[in-house]
Amino acid sequence: MTKNQKLELTWIGKENQPKLEPRILIEDPEKSYGHTPRFSQEGNKNTPNLISRGKYKSPLMGGDSGVGNMLIHGDNLLALKALEQDFAEEIKCACIDPPYNTGSAFEHYDDGLEHSIWLSLMKPRIEILHRLLRPDGTLWITIDDNECHYLKVLCDEIFGRSNFVANVVWQKRIQPDMRATIGAGHDHILVFSKNISLFKQKLNILEQTEDQLSRYKNPDNDPKGPWISADFMAKGFRPNQMYEIVTPYGKKYKPRPGSCWRNIESVYQTLLSEGRIWFGKDGDSVPRKKTYLSESEGIAAWTWWPNSEVGHNQEAKKECNALFGIEDTFETPKPERLLKRIIHIATNPGDWVLDSFLGSGTTAAVAHKMWRRWIGLG
Repeated sequence: MTKNQKLELTWIGKENQPKLEPRILIEDPEKSYGHTPRFSQEGNKNTPNLISRGKYKSPLMGGDSGVGNMLIHGDNLLALKALEQDFAEEIKCACIDPPYNTGSAFEHYDDGLEHSIWLSLMKPRIEILHRLLRPDGTLWITIDDNECHYLKVLCDEIFGRSNFVANVVWQKRIQPDMRATIGAGHDHILVFSKNISLFKQKLNILEQTEDQLSRYKNPDNDPKGPWISADFMAKGFRPNQMYEIVTPYGKKYKPRPGSCWRNIESVYQTLLSEGRIWFGKDGDSVPRKKTYLSESEGIAAWTWWPNSEVGHNQEAKKECNALFGIEDTFETPKPERLLKRIIHIATNPGDWVLDSFLGSGTTAAVAHKMWRRWIGLG
């Protein structure tokens, strides 16, 4: 092993990447809406075609924000290359649903590629997506078990392992597949940031569900209203958080082995004086800290996304059937609620959202409804 050797995923043909020259987009003015053509209208058969374009207007931003939404038809690698000139470090969220490489022959995708060919297909596209992302931008990739773990290592190499955000598990089915040995009930959503410290400063939290809101109670008639409580202990050892707590009825508590109190004693005393510490209905239980509904701004996302919150495959198919009819529907759409959560977490109104494997167009449709600007490559 040489001193400078790095940890990486290797495969046959990895170094034989296509040499891409700068490209231009060709606009079809008959399909554009409300926008003066900005790109060349002359090209060749290998030039991606900008088939639809329109000015973006947002009531939150005040009128026209400049470059309009874009629907691009053609080879998505060439189209991504064409976007580099104008959109390098402009995209806030790239959300892609690439072919899963399952061995099935889909009408819309050549989805039966051998593993090394599939990785060679993905590598240059992810490299360009990385260059298109803003410093605080993120890439979200839906994928299944067939290539997920190889794709994770490939993205580690391109983005840097420290910029890996999460592997979200989306519950895509509502019941097991009885034909399978162990039925696949989920897909993965790999999330990578351009710069994780910047992304952490910008990500949005989620609204609470009805079920979560119903957990707020007020058993002690607290004048601040309904609340929920959390353990006042935390894992670890900090000498200034190892004090003794005495309950209103005289019972004494110290942190459990391997734990400490969540706050130093002076902070605890302030919380106690404000009525934010709960000792149970008998006043003698281990202390817990209250969080009031009136002060809650939402909840942080975590990596388990059940279909009750973000939809499932059958829901997505119904949405697609309603638009295109059963005969012409897309085979593997994603539910709108799933894309809505991703776009909510990763962006704000007016930000650019890019989908370079547009498929049924769900990403663009949801981004449009949420007042985001969008680019779709189909």
